[in-house]
Amino acid sequence: MIETEKKYRLPAELRTEVENRLAEFGAEYLGDDREENIILGGGPLGDLNSVMRIRKTPERTLLTFKKRLPGLSDVKQQIEEETEIADGDAMERVLAAIGITRKLVYEKRRRKWRFRSTETVIDELPFGLFMEIEGPLTAIREAELLLEIDTLEAENKTYPRLTAELGHETGGVIESRF
Repeated sequence: MIETEKKYRLPAELRTEVENRLAEFGAEYLGDDREENIILGGGPLGDLNSVMRIRKTPERTLLTFKKRLPGLSDVKQQIEEETEIADGDAMERVLAAIGITRKLVYEKRRRKWRFRSTETVIDELPFGLFMEIEGPLTAIREAELLLEIDTLEAENKTYPRLTAELGHETGGVIESRF
């Protein structure tokens, strides 16, 4: 599957306005999540210019493979394959056996809505507040206009990249935790 999304730094003073506009336009609120994201690299992933992620929430654990597609747009596209797994720690041990190991860990608080044909989220990380809109390109542009965020600057760095820059090293792993 190819994921298409755009990410923005969301000024704290706009958060309530955006949430109010989502409600005004009838967006379906999907709930809140608290996540621990473990980014894995090395082994064959280096040759593929790819990463794997184990995402743990109170309800489930997901394993994701991601490979960024080249592009110059402020809208990111990447190959993404995801599956639910029963035991994230066991999966980490299996992957470590073939050289794929923990590189970064970051925590995130996420609020999620279904807005027209997009998934729109507000993410709080230890290093800032962000908004992402995922969906077809035309739907992303429409959502930007309706939510009055079309003048916000896109954030092209991934959460793992921001964690690498702003996190703290603990035992050879860079972490960003609340």
